[in-house]
Amino acid sequence: MNTKARVSTIALAMGIALAGAVRADGVKFLDPTGDDKGPGTYTYPTDAVYTPGSFDLVEFEVTSGDSPDVRVTVNDRLADPWGMGVGFATQMVFVFIDTKEGGHTEGLPGTNVQFAPDSAWDKVIILSPQPQSRVMAEVKAKAANLVADIIVPRRTAGAGKTISGKVKLDELGGGDPSKWGYQVIVQSNEGFPDKSDLLTRKVNEFEGQHRFGGGNDGDCDPHVMDVLDGPDAKQAEMLAYECGPNGESKKMATLKMVRK
Repeated sequence: MNTKARVSTIALAMGIALAGAVRADGVKFLDPTGDDKGPGTYTYPTDAVYTPGSFDLVEFEVTSGDSPDVRVTVNDRLADPWGMGVGFATQMVFVFIDTKEGGHTEGLPGTNVQFAPDSAWDKVIILSPQPQSRVMAEVKAKAANLVADIIVPRRTAGAGKTISGKVKLDELGGGDPSKWGYQVIVQSNEGFPDKSDLLTRKVNEFEGQHRFGGGNDGDCDPHVMDVLDGPDAKQAEMLAYECGPNGESKKMATLKMVRK
């Protein structure tokens, strides 16, 4: 084979390979402002570090490429009153992703939510101001059965109003993020969580210095301030719950995935 023919053959092979490759497109969602009230009744803690809008999800994005950024934007400028060193402190975000058939319908410990059977999640990304090592230690202690599907970026950072962390597409199972389903939970970073909670802050009946209010003092209410809203996934419906007389759950908040 002459040189010209070899070059043509190589070029053709490369073209076929590229044509067969899956393009990793990005995806972006907007969320209504002013709905950082959980199922509609929740109130912020009384301490000044929990500023109005700081738990109000307004935009969620996964950028394109093999190492996408996962970005969550809230409705107030981020601050670091607790000296976490990463540009934010009070927020804690869980990004659940449905990449294929099957998956998990249980939520993470401390969120008090479940997922609808047709919205089961395959991977979840935790965006926390806590060091990766602390988060993973908590995951292994409190969610050992889910650890293979929990991803904690090496570094999560806040800038302006956006919290972001970089992940590898391979960690999520590969494929095209624009084709996946997503659900985003905005919670609060709790450095001293309950023994079974995954660094999450509780919602009580009445707000306190470091407790959200408007919920129930039992363990039946979703400990969630905002979720990603979609045409078939309305926040008030998803976070609706019912408690028994002793604070036990009679109807658990049930989340659905949102898709483009």
